[in-house]
Amino acid sequence: MGMDALVKKVLRDVGIKEERYSLQWASAAEAPRFVQLITDFTEQMKDLGPIGEAEGLSKEEVQERIQKALDAVSSQKVRIGFGNASKAVRKDGIWTDEHISGIINKKMEKSLASLSK
Repeated sequence: MGMDALVKKVLRDVGIKEERYSLQWASAAEAPRFVQLITDFTEQMKDLGPIGEAEGLSKEEVQERIQKALDAVSSQKVRIGFGNASKAVRKDGIWTDEHISGIINKKMEKSLASLSK
């Protein structure tokens, strides 16, 4: 869940719609659920169009922003910040998406500040 929140934050910070990413759980016994998840996500991507289109970005801008995001999440500062955020989530013991996203957003703000510049 923490990685999910981090990916969404990074996408938002670089100006790419977070709806382009989805992490869902389906067990091997849930074939109909899996099919529905894939179908829904595929429809969502069709509605958004090619990456950059819904965001109003050129192909070059998309490539620059994705590279910026990759560089940021590869940095030691971000990895340490994410580790600290994960510790805070475990310490709280509250496992809701909202709580985890809130902690990730708060704890990662400084280390990801360069993305929104």
